[in-house]
Amino acid sequence: MTRDSHSAQIIILNGAPRSGKSSIVRAVQEHFEGPWINLGVDGYNAMTPKRYLPGIGLRPGGERPELEELVPFLYAALYESIAIHAGFGLNVVADLGHHDSNSRPLGILADCARRLEDFPVLFVGVRCPIETIMRRREIAQEGRETLYLNATEEVPVPEPVQRWQDEVHRPGIYDMEVDTSVLTPLECAEAIRHQLDLGIPEPSAFERIAGMR
Repeated sequence: MTRDSHSAQIIILNGAPRSGKSSIVRAVQEHFEGPWINLGVDGYNAMTPKRYLPGIGLRPGGERPELEELVPFLYAALYESIAIHAGFGLNVVADLGHHDSNSRPLGILADCARRLEDFPVLFVGVRCPIETIMRRREIAQEGRETLYLNATEEVPVPEPVQRWQDEVHRPGIYDMEVDTSVLTPLECAEAIRHQLDLGIPEPSAFERIAGMR
């Protein structure tokens, strides 16, 4: 198979859990032309053995060092799958939560960016204030009931939630950003479509990140 840099489009959405990434993915799949394959964290973790979860969803803070050796390989395999899909002309949208706050630096994002160096990638930062995320956490979502400790009056923002907010946007290099507290998922998707129509900035965010060591 020969990779064709013009064969498909790739959108990577990066943000904290409950920031609204999955809703944007659904809007992209429903309203953009052509097939858009979702290769995001939820689908990938559905294929990951339970004893190795949360897999690529490993949260910041170095809490599970025994999983850290596996996580870079999981990400590498996921991004190679993104490349294969794009190489066959399938558009890809992936909602992820990249961070490098582990017991030691793993450099996963730069490695992932280098794996897509033959493809145009729009890297989108999905921002959302912590207050909005906390309100969304009060709405039950199947499979996420025990994802975080519950908020209390003494601790209105559980530490794991705050760590995501602090770490997921480092280094903060994006082609564009959206704020889901002020835009609907469809409005976010339309903003992304507009950027795709304008073209990915040069150098792209992934090109800049790939050069980081």
